[in-house]
Amino acid sequence: MIDLKQELKRQAFKEGFDDVGICVPTSIPLARPRLYQFLSSNYHGTMEWMEKRSEWRSNPFRLWPEARSIIMLADSYSQPANSIANLKNVDKGTIALYARNKDYHNLIKKRLKRIGRWLIQQKPRTEIKVFVDTAPVMEKPLGQAAGIGWQGKHTNLINRKIGNWFFLGAIFSTLELTPDEPEGDHCGSCRRCLDICPTNAFPKPYQLDATKCISYLTIEHKGPVPEHLRKSLGNRIFGCDDCLQICPWNKFAKLGKETRYHARDELQSPSLKKLARLNDQEFRELFRGGPVKRIGRNRFVRNVLYAIGNSNLGELLPEALKLKTDPDPTVADAARWAEKQLVISRDQI
Repeated sequence: MIDLKQELKRQAFKEGFDDVGICVPTSIPLARPRLYQFLSSNYHGTMEWMEKRSEWRSNPFRLWPEARSIIMLADSYSQPANSIANLKNVDKGTIALYARNKDYHNLIKKRLKRIGRWLIQQKPRTEIKVFVDTAPVMEKPLGQAAGIGWQGKHTNLINRKIGNWFFLGAIFSTLELTPDEPEGDHCGSCRRCLDICPTNAFPKPYQLDATKCISYLTIEHKGPVPEHLRKSLGNRIFGCDDCLQICPWNKFAKLGKETRYHARDELQSPSLKKLARLNDQEFRELFRGGPVKRIGRNRFVRNVLYAIGNSNLGELLPEALKLKTDPDPTVADAARWAEKQLVISRDQI
């Protein structure tokens, strides 16, 4: 008779995952009070979906009462590129590393389903559900409960073998599997991730105010970004890697095996001038099959214009002037702001 749990893990590694662990739906009792503290502090900003499904999110049993085990899997997207280094290239844009190629949702879900089908073959009465970041599942607390890693002071999961550059997937199962030991905290006195944050988005260690987080502002937030935060965006046009990049545990990270996560050349350090000129069709073509596409041309060009305004490069002023009459009011507002910043910097020379 095979050891089902060990064979399951072997299957996960055969599918290319970098780590796998198991917990049960009752493994995260602190998730509910922490989530409601986050929501009551309005740290979720305009992400109303977090509040609407908070009951499901805070309790895996509410999401699926039949679940008995939760299999958590880590998929590394570690790359040699350095987002922080690119911040100095003020005529270029900086896109978060995970978003420089294919969308991880589809790539991971296909592999989760294959593992799930294998599990059903071993235990035919088993039922499964697979999730990759789109359902009300608290992947990070579940990942810690399953021994995948611990939530660092930046609230992201850290793994001692692969750092913090990884995605999480979950397989909920009606099968009872022996859970793994949860991972403990290994941050110690380090606070590099807190100190490097450009917008001071961490009220205190292990807490994130998303309304100040550049990833939230450039991806989730619709409409104009508050003016007092625009300078802090620098040339970050989709997401922010600062707190991830600075983590010392990344010294153990190895290059991610999935080459479709590796950055496309044209998205390593793209020209702000070229990006500002994208129409809707060109935007869709450039980012086809990738995470950036989901925010749409208008929100993306808004971000590009903030980067242009922060560049102090007079040669980019014509790009802002062209977009002052853009049909989208948020883009036009960003263009006027960029013009103002570039005129101020020019006059100060």
